[in-house]
Amino acid sequence: MDSYGDDGAARADEAMAAGSGDIREKGGADEPDGAARTGPSVVGGGIVGLSMPYQVVAAVALALVGVLGCAHLGMVFLHVAPANTVSKQYGKAVDAWIYPEFEQNWKLFAPNPLQQNIAVQARAEVTASDGNRRTTPWIDLSAEDGEAIRGSLLPSHVHQNELRRGWDFYTNSHTDDNKPNGLRGQLSERYVRRIVMLRLDGRDLGGDVERIQLRSATRSVAAPAWSDERIDTRPFYRVLPWWTVTAADLPQARESGAVGAHGTETVR
Repeated sequence: MDSYGDDGAARADEAMAAGSGDIREKGGADEPDGAARTGPSVVGGGIVGLSMPYQVVAAVALALVGVLGCAHLGMVFLHVAPANTVSKQYGKAVDAWIYPEFEQNWKLFAPNPLQQNIAVQARAEVTASDGNRRTTPWIDLSAEDGEAIRGSLLPSHVHQNELRRGWDFYTNSHTDDNKPNGLRGQLSERYVRRIVMLRLDGRDLGGDVERIQLRSATRSVAAPAWSDERIDTRPFYRVLPWWTVTAADLPQARESGAVGAHGTETVR
């Protein structure tokens, strides 16, 4: 009995030793007995995980983005803030940065909001196939934009703002007698002319468009029914001079454009 018991205990010790060796081989020499390897060690992510040259490039890029963002916010602040020493000294640089992409309009929140409806209208001088010239009636482009967005759940940004902002651009860069008051005057004129020609494109006006003319009809908003204020709601017109249509005013990709009497490409 004793000999058998000693042999059984020795065999059990050998089996346990063999099992521990297997575990060490599977788990690794440096790992404790019975521990399982969970996977490779995790390396730090983000910029820290990049090599040194890439870290430098990423840091420089982030710094440039931050500087550009701060500069943009500073320009916008100087543009919308009341006139001050800095804005007066660097006014041209601020305007060059802001216009036309980043222009800000705070009239809705001004102490005296806009109380007028401004409609932009256009007419054209056309040459018919028989050579006779005639002038079309006034076309209310603003009314057409309003009709296009009325009742729409997703109104077009172009219909809402293109003509309106273009007209504001023109009036703010011209004097009351329609003379440009700076370098932006010619740019605004070309911009408005192209908008009008885009609107006239595809219309049957009875001939080739030789010249166009614009005007604005400004009406004051009537006072509410509960107010005793009396407001004149008759339209006030600002009429611009006639502009001769050139190829630069026409929509692009016009392969078969007609040529008007002045040798300029025109719209039918």
